[in-house]
Formats: sequence, structure tokens, C-alpha cells
Amino acid sequence: MDETTYQAIAMIVYFVGMLAIGGWAYGRNNDLDDYMLADRGLNPWVAALSAGASDMSGWLLMGLPGALYAHGLVEAWIAVGLTIGAWLNWRFVAPRLRAYTEVAGNAITIPSFLGNRLHDTRHLLRWASGVIILVYFTFYVSSGMVAGGAFFEGSFGMDYRLGMVLVAAITVVYTLIGGFLAVSYTDFVQGLMMLAALVVVPVVGIIRAGGPGALIDSVSAVDPHYWALWGPTTPVLAVVSALAWGLGYFGQPHIIVRFMAIRTPGEARAGRRIGIGWMLLAVIGAGLTAVVGAAVYRRDPAALADPETVFIALGQLLFHPLVAGFMLAAILAAIMSTISSQLLVTSSALIEDLYGAITRRRVTGGRLVLYSRMAVFAVAVIAALLAWNRGGTILDLVAFAWAGFGAGFGPTVLLCLYWRRLTAAGAFAGMIVGAALVMVWGNLDGGPGGLFDLYEIVPGFLGNLAVAWAVSRTGRPDGRVADEFDAAADAARP
Repeated sequence: MDETTYQAIAMIVYFVGMLAIGGWAYGRNNDLDDYMLADRGLNPWVAALSAGASDMSGWLLMGLPGALYAHGLVEAWIAVGLTIGAWLNWRFVAPRLRAYTEVAGNAITIPSFLGNRLHDTRHLLRWASGVIILVYFTFYVSSGMVAGGAFFEGSFGMDYRLGMVLVAAITVVYTLIGGFLAVSYTDFVQGLMMLAALVVVPVVGIIRAGGPGALIDSVSAVDPHYWALWGPTTPVLAVVSALAWGLGYFGQPHIIVRFMAIRTPGEARAGRRIGIGWMLLAVIGAGLTAVVGAAVYRRDPAALADPETVFIALGQLLFHPLVAGFMLAAILAAIMSTISSQLLVTSSALIEDLYGAITRRRVTGGRLVLYSRMAVFAVAVIAALLAWNRGGTILDLVAFAWAGFGAGFGPTVLLCLYWRRLTAAGAFAGMIVGAALVMVWGNLDGGPGGLFDLYEIVPGFLGNLAVAWAVSRTGRPDGRVADEFDAAADAARP
């Protein structure tokens, strides 16, 4: 068999495994709580790896190694910011959010939690957050489909649109039939695949290079400045912007929804250790993959036309084609895990939040699960249409969406969990200002001292905090808030 056949076999095995998990989860979805939150029954291992896999996407195996390969360790600041942000998210958000969502009317989505927590009788918070999720995640899902199409085009020479449809179809099927339980367990498997690939590739590469010392010497001979974390031309705002990516974690619905599904608030501590351990190993593995790639390919720039394919190239160089096929499947796993999580959150925004706000009643049972599955399919179709004609701005939209969610939801979630005086009006005003600042700032360039080149999540996040605090100080929270706040704080204590 030729190399392509071996790799195709690995892909088929992977696809069948994902569909099998979806089929297994299908019979365990009896109502909307099951479909959207797995009845709050995730163990820490599944919750942690699911959060990590849905977070990292193809950036971990393609974007980060490619940037470090091309420009050196100066590109590592974004990984530092994300790791710190992820730890803070697990430490301060996970246990409180798990406890408070149950206290606040057993909320199963972030918008419903905000509305219940602040007793928003006018449903303004659910409307605003539902629309934000719907708009941004449709483009976010589209970006994942573009990545899937580009993956098959680059790896197998397949038509971009055919590859995109294949990735979309498989992801939609297991998400549609299996819901949150299927998404969480496929993410768990995908997280293990990603970690295994990011450990094995650099370890074998370092051995082939003659050990760590020989590897360092080889890279230094190619680029003496490769190891510098701060180059002579590195702007301070660029480093601040890279570190600021960590602020986005507090407001990413597809990540923090995993915290709501852990079995108990106390298990968030175990989830934090597992999740951050996974993240550290994965990020270090991605960095070492870039270093090995720099030693192998940077002597001859023509040997690797696209830096973001360094992981793929090393996998094909160092391993048997069948093993390399599973390495490629790990990249696909990273892409699909994020798409599936985003599809489910967007579906919940449509059905649980917008549909519920319009009808002012909660339909229960199998009918609402059916509506949710229809929403998953509809959002996937719209996202596929957006991705049909491949554009060059998709990755920019991912960064823009991360900032929009981080600035629109992050401060509101933190204030809901830790400040009893937050009001519905304050939260609503802060969310609007945060999202608006991201939109305006992201379309500006230059400014005094290059100020507008600062990542838009920073002004958006700070603007949300300031406005929410100022508006809340002029009002008084609902009388039931204090008792619920104390009950949630007590439930979150270890």
C-alpha cells in the first residue's frame, strides 16, 4: 500500500470512532438538560480534556508550531498568556460557576445563568447574549470548517470544498445525535490524541537529532536569535496583546460550559490539575515540535513552503505512514472538537435562550431536544455556506470572536460570581459596551504610539468592567440575590 492509503485508513478508523461515540450517547439524551449539559454528570478527566480540546483547535498543532518555527520563541507569549488565563479560569470560575448555575434556577446555558442570577424579568440579558453567541459562533464554526477543508486539501490533495463538507458532516452527525455527552467524550478522546501526538513527535525528533544539546546547536547555527523571548524590534504592545489572550477565557461559552457540567463543585480542583497539566504538556510539545522543525527544515527554506505544516511534515518524515495518518487525525481532532462545542453552544442560544425569550415558556422533553438538533443542523449549514468560498480573513475573525466573547461575557461572569451588588442593568450595559469596544477598536489602526494596535480585548474587557460597576452603583440588586449569592459561595467551598 502507498502512503496515502495508510493515512486514509487511519482517518477512517478515527471517523468511525467518533460516530460510534455519538451513537452510544444518543440513547442517553432524554431531555434538554441531558442534551445540553449531560445532566451535570461529567467526571473531572472528561471535563478537563473536553475543555482543553474544545479550546485549542488547530491552533495548537498548526498555528503555534508554525509561528514558533518561523519567528522563534518571541512568538511564545500568546501561549504563556493562554496558560495563565486557563489556570485562573479553572481556579476562580469553575467551582463557583458550577455551584451558582444550580442555585440560579438550574441554568444550563451562560445566558440563562446571567438572567437567573440577576433576576432579569425583561430578558434583556438573554436576548443580548443569545444574539452575540449566535452571530459570533456562526463565524467561529465557519472558520473551523475552512480549517478542515484546508487540512484535506494540503494533506491529501482533496478538493477544498469536499474536505470541508466531509469534516462538517461527520462533526454535525455526532453532535446532532449525541448532544453534549457525545461532544464531551469525543473531545476527551481527541484531547488524548492531540497530547499523544505532541509528545511523540518532538521526542522522536530530538532523539533523531542526537539529543537536546545537538538540537540546540543545530537551531542556533541556523538562527542565533531563535531563543530570544524579546527581540530588539518587539513592541511592548505586541507582548501585552499576546498575554491579553488569557483574558478571553472567562467569557468563552464553549469552554466554561464544561465547568457547569462537572458532577460537583469540589471536583473542579481535580479538573484544574488535569486540565492545566494537559495544557502545559501540549503547549511545550508544540514548542518543541517547532524547534525540531527549525533544525530540520530551516537550512533549506524551500523544504517547507508553509510554516504551519511543520507538524504534518515531521509526522510524515519520522513515522510509518499509518502512524503518520493518526498524527494527521490528531490535527483533525483538534479542529472537529472545537466545531462540535461551538455548534452545541450556538444551538443552546437559539433554543434555550432566544426561543425561550420569544415564547416566554419552556417546552420540555423530546420536542425541545428535537428543536435543538434542528438548530445544530441549521447553524452548520449557514456556517458551511460562509466557508464555501475560502477567504483570507477567517483567522482574523477567530481572534475577533475570541475578543468579543472575552470582553462581552468575561467581566460579567466574574462580577456575577464575585460581586453581590451587580444589577441586571449594570450587566447589560457592560456587555453592550464591551462588545461594542471590541468591534470599534478592532477596526482601528495606528493611533498615538500605535495604541490602536493593542489587542481589542483589553479595552473591551476594561470598558465592560467599568460600565457594569458604575451603572450597578446607581441601582439596587433584586432582593433575592443576596441569599442566592451566599448559598452559591457556600456550595463552592471545598
